[in-house]
Amino acid sequence: MITPHINAQKNEFSDRVIMSGDPRRVQYIAKNFLKDITQVTNVRSMLGYTGYYKNILISVMSHGMGIPSAAIYTEELVKFYGVKKIIRIGTCGTTQENIFLKDILIAMGACTDSNFNRIKFNNYDFSAIANFELLYHLKKCAYNMDINVHIGNFFTTDIFYARNNLFIELLNRYKILGIDMETAGIYNVAAEYNIQALSVCTVSDHITLKQKLTSEEREHALTNIIKLALNTIIL
Repeated sequence: MITPHINAQKNEFSDRVIMSGDPRRVQYIAKNFLKDITQVTNVRSMLGYTGYYKNILISVMSHGMGIPSAAIYTEELVKFYGVKKIIRIGTCGTTQENIFLKDILIAMGACTDSNFNRIKFNNYDFSAIANFELLYHLKKCAYNMDINVHIGNFFTTDIFYARNNLFIELLNRYKILGIDMETAGIYNVAAEYNIQALSVCTVSDHITLKQKLTSEEREHALTNIIKLALNTIIL
């Protein structure tokens, strides 16, 4: 075991990693989009695979839910396995009236109610932003694949349930596109270690319209962002 949370050997991860919260989603990506796959880690049922996409070696790795979990796996991949590019693909909520279920959102930056970034940044506000090169290439891939995407600010929260109308009004006033639980933390770790990171999400929950995808839809409705992420990370 190389780290407390990943039991892959040092040469078993590519330096390009697609990350997603759900281990089953990671397994789905590996088995349906990669060739010659090898499972490289399974500690705590958090799965990681390495294989080939268009003859380029990449890895996929689950990161669990919330900033603490996602930050652990991101930091260990970078520090112990030499990962240089990470694209997180996942699901998110929205409150915006012009955004709908299954729309794809790209997090240019992420606000947060978590203290994670302040703790790491000496109690100052940290601007959690995406890597521009990855964002640019993904937007270009989306254009070439005729896939519509929304680009803007996210809100990364530690609280999944307890929200009120005042909070929703605040998100709408500041045009926050998506609500997730990981992006701001992943962007912090990426900045600290000078690697490229980007978070891309499919809308699974519309809070104001009270709509949501089923668990099966959440697992399989990500085909477009999987293809976008794979075609971007190999560049």
